[in-house]
Amino acid sequence: MVKRRRLETPSNADLDRIEQQFRSETSDRHTPVRGIAPIAQVAADSAALAQTENADARAVRARLEADAARLRAAQEQGLLMVELPVDDIDEGAMIRDRLTLSEDDMQELRQSIAAYGLRLPIEVFELEKPGREGQRYGLLSGYRRLLATRNLLELTEADKYRSIRAVIRPREDSGGAFVSMIEENEVREELSHFERGRIAVIAADQGAFANTEEAVARLFATGSKAKRSKIRSFAAIFEELGDMLQFPECLTERRGLQLAGALRRGAEGKLREALSQYTPADAEEEWSMIEPAIRKLDQDSRDPGRGGRPKAKPAGLGWIDDKTLRTSSGITIRRATDSKGHVLRLEGDAITSDLVDSLMLEIQALLEK
Repeated sequence: MVKRRRLETPSNADLDRIEQQFRSETSDRHTPVRGIAPIAQVAADSAALAQTENADARAVRARLEADAARLRAAQEQGLLMVELPVDDIDEGAMIRDRLTLSEDDMQELRQSIAAYGLRLPIEVFELEKPGREGQRYGLLSGYRRLLATRNLLELTEADKYRSIRAVIRPREDSGGAFVSMIEENEVREELSHFERGRIAVIAADQGAFANTEEAVARLFATGSKAKRSKIRSFAAIFEELGDMLQFPECLTERRGLQLAGALRRGAEGKLREALSQYTPADAEEEWSMIEPAIRKLDQDSRDPGRGGRPKAKPAGLGWIDDKTLRTSSGITIRRATDSKGHVLRLEGDAITSDLVDSLMLEIQALLEK
């Protein structure tokens, strides 16, 4: 007969030993406690670490995180100024509105940069794809400053001219970029009438705006109706004679409006013929080639039949009688007199407020001495 073992109640020491053994088997320093989700264990460990970070360290970390957030916001808003290599900027990414640069002005700018540094940063935008020579940025404004800095680098080979201070603007739609460029030049130095018209046509041709009308309206939105009307007149000059004129930026307002009026009356062929005779030496000589063609056009319009009542044109255009003139655009001009003087009446669907503004400016130019 097997003798049964007598059971004894464990002592306190035995209970402590059993508990320690159980803990060592069910937990580990590097392994989460059984029954606790891993994410909860990570959170618990992070909380334990955070408790060990003192108040000063937490304040420094919070300040660094706030500074980083402000830096990111400034960069996204185009408020961050950086130093960029001059070779990393494509100045031809946009068609410039300025046609000519004065060498005297450029020399003065180079001397100023050499003596005092660049006081005003240029503005660039990040290109969607590398530029003509692998550049990362396109020039938005500051063409003269960039050109002067490059000139100084060529002259001195100094390292300080290998980079230029710049502000990286957010990438805009092309229309907004043209507006920004023109705003800078209008503030710094007014564009000529022809330059304004030219950039409006180019911006429309490049797809920044639906047409020249919209380009003028948006690029010169702060200008008066009369100013925008003049710009449209010079835009027409660029469209029809831009490839022929040698000194277009020298056209005065009066001469430009006369030329635009002649083009609207169908004088493009005669004017191109006059300009093709030879290459003028200066702006005055060029105008002397243009003016006779305009004068002859005016004379033919006023005296179509050398006296007597002019005959009606087969197509119903031109002088209908001695007081009525019909244009190819469908506008009829009638003249009359009353007790106060001469009266011109314009009839037709093509008459708009902008056209009337332009006509008044041309009449003013014809009547001024």
